[in-house]
Amino acid sequence: MDPRASRESNPITRVKCVVDTCEYYSSGDHCVASFIEIQPPHASDTQETDCATFRMKN
Repeated sequence: MDPRASRESNPITRVKCVVDTCEYYSSGDHCVASFIEIQPPHASDTQETDCATFRMKN
């Protein structure tokens, strides 16, 4: 996880997140991280992708 991400008050527009165990999850399936990082480079399908911004909710 990139340590530069922080929790913002406004959701990232056009991003739907249903991972309710993430620190950046907000009701209505919104992401309130300051940014998101999805990896790895050169993924060829959905199964290969990963949200590197994920942080487990306390």
